Amino acid sequence: MTTRARIIVTGRVQGVGFRASCAREANRLGVAGSVRNRIDGSVEVVAEGDDTAVATLTEWCRVGPTFSRVQSIEIVSEAPTGETTFRIAG
Repeated sequence: MTTRARIIVTGRVQGVGFRASCAREANRLGVAGSVRNRIDGSVEVVAEGDDTAVATLTEWCRVGPTFSRVQSIEIVSEAPTGETTFRIAG
């Protein structure tokens, strides 16, 4: 089943390779969507795909790449929109 989640990640998550690492992990898992830095210093991940793959990416977001320090994540379920690729957004 296809699911979609918007994940807001807070902590030391900008300037540590979070977006590029997240995109690699999403592509490895076959998850579509996007990742972007937000003005408040958090990172927003939109993940759409197989339930298990989205759940796995969500768990990855709880830890992030080596130099990040994730403080918290907020997850909002959304209706799937049919995204087919994962991109790093502005």
